[in-house]
Amino acid sequence: MIQRIQSVFLLLLALSMLSLLALPLWYKADALTHQELTLTAFNFTAVNMPTPTPGAPVWIIAVLALASAAVAAYEIFQCRNRFTQLKLGMLNLLLLVATFGAAFYFSNLGEALLNPKLEGKFQPAFYLPTLGLMLNLLANRFIRRDEQLVRNSYDRLR
Repeated sequence: MIQRIQSVFLLLLALSMLSLLALPLWYKADALTHQELTLTAFNFTAVNMPTPTPGAPVWIIAVLALASAAVAAYEIFQCRNRFTQLKLGMLNLLLLVATFGAAFYFSNLGEALLNPKLEGKFQPAFYLPTLGLMLNLLANRFIRRDEQLVRNSYDRLR
């Protein structure tokens, strides 16, 4: 199961989504007032300012990332049923897009909380859902290739 290339891609996808939980997504600092605001997958972290309370819970990013990692890990063990793997890959695609969208939404929300004239900086974890999307697409491509190979060999036997 892990010797197949799509399993490696899915494992890397799960690891990238889990690392999103530990790394900051977005950062903004005001040098004049020494205020800092950092967005992680669980909350906003503020320095020298009151902790902001956004309109929606930030931990949704963490839930979506964990769900995506869990689906990818489960998908690895469904190697006997490629159609199920493809369905799980489509579900994972939706979860990854939702994770990216939620991270973008909360980073835009953070922009308004601290000096709107300054721009915040996206941190490496912000781009991990994009990496996850590419890994998911590659895994789905190789799953389809395996299915086509099995189908062609079955047709040759007939």
